[in-house]
Amino acid sequence: MWNKSMPLYKQIANNIKEDIADAKLTSGDAIPSETNLAKTYGVSRVTIREAIKQLVEEDILYRVQGSGTYISHEKIEHNILKLQGFTEEMSELDNNPSNEILEFQLMPADQEVRDHLKIGEGEKVYYVKRLRLADYEPLIVEESYLPVDLFPDLSIEVMKHSKYDYISGKGYKIDRRFGELIPKMPSAEMIQHLQITESDPLLYMQAFSTFKDGTVFEYSKIYFHPHKYSFKVVSSRNGE
Repeated sequence: MWNKSMPLYKQIANNIKEDIADAKLTSGDAIPSETNLAKTYGVSRVTIREAIKQLVEEDILYRVQGSGTYISHEKIEHNILKLQGFTEEMSELDNNPSNEILEFQLMPADQEVRDHLKIGEGEKVYYVKRLRLADYEPLIVEESYLPVDLFPDLSIEVMKHSKYDYISGKGYKIDRRFGELIPKMPSAEMIQHLQITESDPLLYMQAFSTFKDGTVFEYSKIYFHPHKYSFKVVSSRNGE
């Protein structure tokens, strides 16, 4: 039954891929447990674990700690050169965006936040942490700091919807975002919110955004789901 010229776990991985296609399983569907797969293919759980590991590395599967193994989503190609709100981006992809407010506080800005927002000591900011979902699946955890002076009427209800729509509705002209994107290992909190494992490196962006007049209106920390996001950039040589 098995080809001795190829490692057994690789053959199992290929069979799992074929069975996924035959069963017409789609992104987000769970595959059987390691125990059931071992019985199905007549091999050890160690071999099944190696096969699944390969498929995870190929982004065909992903694990959710304490839950199981699932078929990976087609990744959202996020254009980092386009300043676009999450709600707008998801709506363009025909996904249903929503926000879960994890924290909402009015607080004095610490030195890090003051430096990014270019505000003075003693000034207050809103701190908002949101879990951002599309079709009820978690995609992003976002931490935002916004100056109270600019947005005195900001509320939990506002932040359940599009932040950029709210800001634009106040007559402000959003212009640019300056950010740095780095890989980062997840904390226990991120593992829980994004339903990933401790070995899944996050895509982490630290950024601040400005209006047309140069005013900094937001400092944010954004944690992207590693299995559901990829980042797209278009480059040209010598300005061609």
